Amino acid sequence: MELGVYAVVGIAVIVAVAAFSRKLGVAAPIILVIVGVGLSYLPGVPEIEVEPELVLDVVLPPILYAAAISVPIMDFRRNLATITSLSVVLVIVTAFGAGFLLYSLLPDLNLAAAIALGAIISPPDAVAATSIGRRLGLPPRLLTVLEGEGLVNDATALVLLRSASAAAAGGLLTPWATIGDFLYAVVLAIVIGFVAGYVTVWLRSKLNDSVLDTAISIAVPFVAFMPTEALGGSGVLAVVIAGLYTGHASSVSFSAQARISDRINWRTIQFLLENAVFLLIGLEIRTLIGAVDAEILSVEASIGIGLVATVALILLRFLWVGPLVLGLRARERVAERQTLQRWLSMGYSERFPRESRWWHKRRRRTERAYERQRTDLEQLRQEQIDWRGGVILSWSGMRGVVTLAAAQSLPQATPYREQLVLIAFTVAVVTLVVQGGTLPWLIRLLKVEGIDESEDRRQLATLLDEISYAGIVVLDDPASAVGIEEEIDPDLLERVRQSTYLRAEAAWERSRESVSPSETHAETPHRLYRQLRLAVVQAERERLLDARARGAYPSRILAEAQTMLDIEETRLRPPKAEH
Repeated sequence: MELGVYAVVGIAVIVAVAAFSRKLGVAAPIILVIVGVGLSYLPGVPEIEVEPELVLDVVLPPILYAAAISVPIMDFRRNLATITSLSVVLVIVTAFGAGFLLYSLLPDLNLAAAIALGAIISPPDAVAATSIGRRLGLPPRLLTVLEGEGLVNDATALVLLRSASAAAAGGLLTPWATIGDFLYAVVLAIVIGFVAGYVTVWLRSKLNDSVLDTAISIAVPFVAFMPTEALGGSGVLAVVIAGLYTGHASSVSFSAQARISDRINWRTIQFLLENAVFLLIGLEIRTLIGAVDAEILSVEASIGIGLVATVALILLRFLWVGPLVLGLRARERVAERQTLQRWLSMGYSERFPRESRWWHKRRRRTERAYERQRTDLEQLRQEQIDWRGGVILSWSGMRGVVTLAAAQSLPQATPYREQLVLIAFTVAVVTLVVQGGTLPWLIRLLKVEGIDESEDRRQLATLLDEISYAGIVVLDDPASAVGIEEEIDPDLLERVRQSTYLRAEAAWERSRESVSPSETHAETPHRLYRQLRLAVVQAERERLLDARARGAYPSRILAEAQTMLDIEETRLRPPKAEH
């Protein structure tokens, strides 16, 4: 009963803060941490200490899976080198750098344990940064890099933490054994994550029941996580791999209803779990401060070391991101040369063709590779990360979920354990409040420009034209398309043809509105059509409610009619912007 009350209060606080944060223009995680700290000192609020296994084994897998399925694998691939640099190499460098700093400041702490704490505070949490970035319109490529970094860096940090903890306990005696353990955990996670994603996608594609599909969907992160952890791999990385594969395969393997259901379910799960963890960070502060033994190291000294570590982490990230952004220009030049070489190779093949099946297959592969390289290069040119983007990327180093849970997973025998946990929490809270709180101001100051909405609308209209033309081709032979032999009424074909073009026409209408802001509120034909249809649906809904009140029809018939009206209303209402 008591747990249920806490859960209801927690959800109410999360929803209220999320709604308030949108009006205030501050990321919800920042406010939740501050609210949590305030609530923890209220009279009657018990001391809260969450088991680290609950966060690492139960909460973290669905959070990462929910984020992974929404990351387009095409964007992830295009920015793989940048994401790898930030989420793997920088995390390792930061862990060792912070570890040596803590080793020099705490005399009784061995180097391996210091590096373990360095691994705990090394991975940034992208939740606050991406929520702020979406609201203020950061460039899509910058958001992709932040999201990709947030997915992979947790796995790097946790594997490094495990290896460093084993070394501190004498389990790994040589650097080569540590490297081997790290590589084994990564490779095993990639294999199991891919297998889990492939098998669950195949199984879900055979189901026609949305309830069963949702049940399997919720189990996927644990299907990938548990066997990987049991075999000594990185369960977190396995979850990310399974999520990336599922998100990529969903457009081919799942029905439209399954994709819509997945999107809503996982957005809700991600919203509740992520924000609950940030609320817990604030609520646990009082407990952590009370557990510190001042005779070993005082609370003030622990917080002071946490502040020093925070400054060091920020400097390390700036020193790393600067050369990384400069290297992106060099990468673009390399991509230009490779694309040119591929184009010249295609030209040579055209001048000297060969009549063989193998040659034609190779020719098609070359054309596909060239088309991919060309579009990748165009995207790199259009969405360049300049020095201003580099500053935003450097300042988006807020810590969060993994730092909270991993710090409390340190062995009880670790010297300065309570102080180390407080140091980690200090880093998380300070980076979240200071960096997260000033990030919107920094974005506005640097005038970082995001997407061009007018261009996006034109591209959407062009794409809808392209797919509409492909759809209309089916009507050239309508009988075979529906599997019948008799001739189809021409009026019916024209009705299908007009409804097919409707989406593209409406998109072009919206694109013209964006070009002429003064005419944005004009009543265009498609807007009038949508408004009239909504008015009709509303009148139908009122009559449906009247029929239900009179009991004139069976409940199953009323429910089916309401579902039809809901689908129609959803189709007619434009989607609202996400925060």
